[in-house]
Amino acid sequence: MFLDLHSHSVSSDDSRATVEQYLKWIQVLRKREYTVDGFVLTEHRKFDSHLDYSSLAEQYGVTVLKGSELDTRYGHFLVYGVTEALTKDIDFSDVRMDARVLMEAARKHGALALPAHPGRFGIGLVDYMEQGEEFKDVEIVERLNGGSRAGENERAWELCDSQNYLGIGGSDAHLTSHIGACLTSFSRDISSEGELVEALLSGEFQPVWLEDTKV
Repeated sequence: MFLDLHSHSVSSDDSRATVEQYLKWIQVLRKREYTVDGFVLTEHRKFDSHLDYSSLAEQYGVTVLKGSELDTRYGHFLVYGVTEALTKDIDFSDVRMDARVLMEAARKHGALALPAHPGRFGIGLVDYMEQGEEFKDVEIVERLNGGSRAGENERAWELCDSQNYLGIGGSDAHLTSHIGACLTSFSRDISSEGELVEALLSGEFQPVWLEDTKV
């Protein structure tokens, strides 16, 4: 199963794409013989618990899950399996939160928080680790990011190799045509946020480019 684990809709303040536009574009990609089974909406500094995309997802035959991308003092973190209890424990709008506290809280509530685009210059985990910061709870990072500049995915790749981290893939789409640029290949079917967390914890996945999914 190929899922894009990092995307933003108009619910994020810097995206111009609606969820239905993403769903329509995935139909275009499928006609071009690419395989995109679904995506996770990781809106900035929030979790849209009140929004339900299940009808649209069923209409287009695409899995649509929800997560978050949170700002921390050590870069951006993707959060999967967000629960109401986690949103009460952590202020999702706090851009100065300690990422280590976030990771611990996520585990406590059955969720998973991991570094987004760790190779991004200036705000990625690589820079903070080079400054001497330690992140003992990190086991998975975003290895492929569709919005990265030249050299940034390479830095993430080197980080994974040097630290023995597992890696996911996500488009970081903010525009309709960017959805699915990078994905994560799973060995099992995933239909809920809880199943996504379980699949990530299993370690049975790998990051891929859209081109790798061509039938």
